[in-house]
Amino acid sequence: MALTGRTALLAALGSLPVGILAPSWTGMLAVNAPLSLAILCDYAMAAPVRKLRFTRSGDTSVRLGDAVDVHLAVTNPSRRPLRAQLRDAWPPSSWLPGTEQAASRRKLKVPAGERRRLTTRLQPTRRGDRQAARITIRSYGPLGLAARQGNHEVPWTVRVLPPFTSRKHLPSRLARLRELDGRTSVLIRGEGTEFDSLREYVPGDDTRSIDWRATARQSTVAVRTWRPERDRHILIVLDTGRTSAGRVGDVPRLDASMDAALLLTALASRAGDRVDLLAYDRRLRAQVQGRSAGDVLPAVVNALAPLEPELVETDARGLTATALARAPRRSLIVLLTSLDAAPIEEGLLPVLPQLTQRHTVLVASVADPHIARMAAARGTIEGVYEAAAATQTQSQRSRTADHLRRHGVTVVDATPETLAPALADAYLALKAAGRL
Repeated sequence: MALTGRTALLAALGSLPVGILAPSWTGMLAVNAPLSLAILCDYAMAAPVRKLRFTRSGDTSVRLGDAVDVHLAVTNPSRRPLRAQLRDAWPPSSWLPGTEQAASRRKLKVPAGERRRLTTRLQPTRRGDRQAARITIRSYGPLGLAARQGNHEVPWTVRVLPPFTSRKHLPSRLARLRELDGRTSVLIRGEGTEFDSLREYVPGDDTRSIDWRATARQSTVAVRTWRPERDRHILIVLDTGRTSAGRVGDVPRLDASMDAALLLTALASRAGDRVDLLAYDRRLRAQVQGRSAGDVLPAVVNALAPLEPELVETDARGLTATALARAPRRSLIVLLTSLDAAPIEEGLLPVLPQLTQRHTVLVASVADPHIARMAAARGTIEGVYEAAAATQTQSQRSRTADHLRRHGVTVVDATPETLAPALADAYLALKAAGRL
């Protein structure tokens, strides 16, 4: 039995000895019998909580930053009306700060034999799976002097997906892709492009595109048009080791890399290329393989949602072996990792030839914009020291990038806000050059 605040107030006013607050029923009956009888009657008339039935419904996924509604149906099969307070418990990261109490605690009335539905609005602040903890319900009697209380487990999971903020860059990159694909007047040429059609020569065309055989059969000069090859294989590799846990501003490096991976996936799948994904540190954390163009982006979003950085050093040899196993023929391997000197020089560079001898390799890394601001600092002794440290850091990253380029690797080093469009531009440039 749970005694309410109203009962405690009566005790404070002297109508009920404090001893009634003891859990012993015999002690309750021994003092102030009329009020004790009223409390017992009130408790007896409260609807039982163990017989209540709960069912959930609603959304099972939401993008980070958006709100989602989860419905809870409460059925009262007893013959007594339910007057209750209910708490629907979820992990703290399921709510915006300061909104948990208002969103999770509700007053509820359910007549005998009827059902009512409550809606809990969640607005998660972290990626991953958010699972309902339990429901705590307190059923009051008609006088509000005593209550029954119990817990119920009603499982439900809401998967919080990456926000994909870089999708705003997709229309402009698709327009450039249509130009490369020959849907506009812009024509390209490269060693990996495919012949598309013949047309009449226009002043300014590349003379290397003239088809002399076709020209000999007609009265005008004919030139070949080209379009990028389709059905190329793109393997996106996310490094989830300790360097991905570092925060750049308010965003972990891994989250910025995920956003870039999503934009590249959307763009490459629209270009007719096949996209696979794997996340690796010392073991395989997530993978998406063999999906169709229409299914690959939802599959990648779902695979990335629960992914978190691991505070371990990435096994570069294991990562390389896993990537080679997933890419048996020539592919574009996009490695989203750090450009810190030690992990690259000691881990990646020794095994890099295994990738570059068979595949085109692109390394993308998240740069810290605060370093650039520090490098520009002047005017104080502290500012000069900060500028010197930042300049040294930039120089080390530049040397590391140069080492990778000497091995034939394309390097993209950009801030979290610009990494996704920069990676998309690098992909389009490789496609235009026929290097895929």
